Amino acid sequence: MIISPCISICKTDPITGYCYGCGRTNNDKKKWKDINTDDSWKEKNLLEIQNRLKGWQLESFKENYKNKKEKTKL
Repeated sequence: MIISPCISICKTDPITGYCYGCGRTNNDKKKWKDINTDDSWKEKNLLEIQNRLKGWQLESFKENYKNKKEKTKL
């Protein structure tokens, strides 16, 4: 199972349409919640959203997502 990239900073940039926290579009978010979405799409989307983020947003996302994955393993 691939963990959702949501890091609870849920605000969409009105210009890009990307979430400030996770870099997903609203359509990305809907697809993540769809039970028919396969892991290969999620893995590809994780790479896409990291390419969308820059600077502090990217660093914050990486750190928070890493922590989220570690907590889920417990």
